[in-house]
Amino acid sequence: MHVYFLLGKEEFLMDEFIYKAPYEEEGKRILEVNILPETYCSFNCIYCPIDRKEDRHQTDEIQDLGDVTKALDDLGRRMEEERIEEVFLNGHGESLLHQALPRIIDFIHQKGAAVRLLSNGYLLHRPEYQAVANRCEAVIGELKNAADAGFQKSQRPLSGYTLEQYTANMKAFRAQYHGRFIFEVTIVKGYNDDEKSVAFLERVVKELHPDNLAVIPIDEPFQKVLGVGEDRLEAIRKRLEKARG
Repeated sequence: MHVYFLLGKEEFLMDEFIYKAPYEEEGKRILEVNILPETYCSFNCIYCPIDRKEDRHQTDEIQDLGDVTKALDDLGRRMEEERIEEVFLNGHGESLLHQALPRIIDFIHQKGAAVRLLSNGYLLHRPEYQAVANRCEAVIGELKNAADAGFQKSQRPLSGYTLEQYTANMKAFRAQYHGRFIFEVTIVKGYNDDEKSVAFLERVVKELHPDNLAVIPIDEPFQKVLGVGEDRLEAIRKRLEKARG
């Protein structure tokens, strides 16, 4: 699973939203959508795959990003033409920060499709964000670090954010969420691939007990420096799946 997508030969830009070409997943027709016109996120990760030329806004507050009526019209047309069964809101940053997200979710539901939302997970304890995420059939939370020093160095969060709070926020959300919670763990060389780190990841996975677990490598542009070998990745994957139970 890829956390973010970039504009390329398989993707296109129209109106306010960015789309990845529709695809099949587990027998369902999926449309992957970025609803953010620029990058809005509480992190500024060193391994973010989004083009550094794109404007970035580091924030944890809801943003008024303008009227989405035209974009929704276009989204509806695409969903009907492609017979979309699930829309995956996979933003360039944190989709929860878009003020119109509740309206977008309602629109997708009115079209008869389910909603899967990617969140970096840090905001999922706040009532205003929790209420929106609860309206989605599936929510993805993610983790890329196993120690606060690495978290601060590589994900460069807003001042005052800690790894302990980060994992606690996802646990708080998971405890009250009735949809499908997907936990995505990216293995990053030097940050969460040693034995102590894997033990930490095992504890988090056990506590979250996600419906689905994805243990993935760092994105391709960073593989040479931050990637782990396939054997190590598979060994960690097996340990985390066992911890999930």
